[in-house]
Amino acid sequence: MKTVPFYKNIKVLGVLTQVVVSLLVLFGLYFLGRTAYEGMVSRGIPFTFSFLWQEAGFSISEGKTIALEGGRIVLRPFEPSDAYWQAFFTGVYNTLRVSIAGIVLTTLLGVMVGVGRLSSNWLVNRLSFAYVELVRNTPLLVQLFFWYFGAILKLPPIRQASEWFGMIVSQRGVFVPWPVPGPGFDRYLPFFLGGLLAFLLGAFWSRGRRGLWLLGLLLLAAGWLYAGDPFVLSVPEKRGFRVVGGAQLSPEFSAVLLALVVYTASYIAEIVRGAIQSLPKGQWEAAFSLGLNYGQTLRYVILPQALRIIVPPLGNQYLNLTKNSSLAIAVGYPDLFNVYGTIANQSGRSLEGILIVMGVYLSLSLTISALVNAYNRRVALRGARR
Repeated sequence: MKTVPFYKNIKVLGVLTQVVVSLLVLFGLYFLGRTAYEGMVSRGIPFTFSFLWQEAGFSISEGKTIALEGGRIVLRPFEPSDAYWQAFFTGVYNTLRVSIAGIVLTTLLGVMVGVGRLSSNWLVNRLSFAYVELVRNTPLLVQLFFWYFGAILKLPPIRQASEWFGMIVSQRGVFVPWPVPGPGFDRYLPFFLGGLLAFLLGAFWSRGRRGLWLLGLLLLAAGWLYAGDPFVLSVPEKRGFRVVGGAQLSPEFSAVLLALVVYTASYIAEIVRGAIQSLPKGQWEAAFSLGLNYGQTLRYVILPQALRIIVPPLGNQYLNLTKNSSLAIAVGYPDLFNVYGTIANQSGRSLEGILIVMGVYLSLSLTISALVNAYNRRVALRGARR
């Protein structure tokens, strides 16, 4: 049998190409890193992360940081006497706040608009179409400015603020009823963590999922009965020029959240519409022939099948939402990138700081990708077994 020369072997050429490209990428990274390092040394600036333990000396308008008080690790507002690493933690905390809330809300809005795009109701269909086309063809930064300067800051002051279902909406933000730890919170905390762990395991483990969810409910119920009053509902109340009680969503947080949700939901709506339309029409006809109405067909037949098509691109939109949160610097919301800018200007450690920021965003992206891929595999496996 005649041996094929290595330079004509497709597999060998493929491996060699990957090796060469990898070496070029590594050389490029080494060259850039070496150039930056030599430039810093020539100016007497050492490459070090020791500045993270120095006192920050500035305040952050909102968010929490981690601290050790009385031998316990607690979350509390950031103070100027805290270290730079605690300021970074506050930025990560604020980024997670807006990203997690945005992912939940944008999924709900995107699915509703996507289903509305296929509605037989002319008004719902046209409104959904207009929403998608308007939002997708407008830059996110422009929409962020609109929500902040054109909507939220135009709301009435505290004294003339509107009250809806216990919420107070004003130009100083939105104040909502919020549960706060009660007298029995410490006794309830182990039960709560155990129940949460059971729900998370059930979400990504198909075998025994119902048993785990039942265990989680039992732990939450038993803990509530044992602890007495683990949570107390705090309702906001107007007192002169301020609001007492509840939880405040600052104007900056509200604007960033609205912009991210409205913008990303328009793309998710098109993903949902495309996934539903890709299914055979016979699925609808078979469900209608069994006596199911439109809503039942959509819930029990169409969406479960479309979910396998929706999940992969849905993860990309979650990643975009998380990374787009860095635009919050435009309205002064103290997210990770905003806090980094203050630290870099004050400490002069711009290179070390941007490496930390890049590492955090990379970690968030990899975590979201891993969770979405795990859920996608579980959905795909269920479909394959059936």
